[in-house]
Amino acid sequence: MSFADPRELAVAYLLATRRDTTEAAGLEQELAAVSPSELRRTLADDASRHAFWIDVYNGTVLRHQGFDTADAWARLRHFRRAIVTVAGQPLSLDGIEHGILRRSRWKLGLGYLGNPLPSRFERTHRVDRVDPRIHFALNCGALSCPPIAAYRSESINDQLDLATRSNLATEVMLERDVIAVPAILLWYAGDFGGAPGIRRLLRQHGVEGWNRRIRFRKYDWTSAPDRWAADES
Repeated sequence: MSFADPRELAVAYLLATRRDTTEAAGLEQELAAVSPSELRRTLADDASRHAFWIDVYNGTVLRHQGFDTADAWARLRHFRRAIVTVAGQPLSLDGIEHGILRRSRWKLGLGYLGNPLPSRFERTHRVDRVDPRIHFALNCGALSCPPIAAYRSESINDQLDLATRSNLATEVMLERDVIAVPAILLWYAGDFGGAPGIRRLLRQHGVEGWNRRIRFRKYDWTSAPDRWAADES
């Protein structure tokens, strides 16, 4: 099967990872063969970029499982290694997340440090504006990761809003005078706009106790592959 639109190819690639490894492998080859000019033309706005790259990221995580997510060194190696090719460009999961979806920001540094020397591919295809809601859509294969869904450019804003609201409703806990929130809010605090931005996010998504003292929960790296959102099952 050949796809004229790379965005539809990315959705098909993601969905194929739960059905047929042979089909997923073929679609991964199609991603590699996409014309660079066609990719640039198709991903002309952030809605298209977010949907495409989230689907490619999650599909690649599912397709290239087989490492212990609880092993910090194994995670480091796996996410830094170029394991998928898009439009002729070998990419790592870190490259997709931090280079493209986070607009050339370092993985470390709490979301405040930028990469001063991004690649040409990264500069061409990265988003214009960092949307912190991506952190509630990207699934790394661990138990604390959000469930997987197929994202589409025409509905990406509503989908990211739903993913954010659902994750916060599940993961936020009230403990007397403290509100315990997901660790990713600390790891990427700069993406969220620091402490004021985190509180604003909680308030906007209807989280009770958003103005309490914040505690960041420990991330559970237990392997939990193939966790899909309810509407994708």
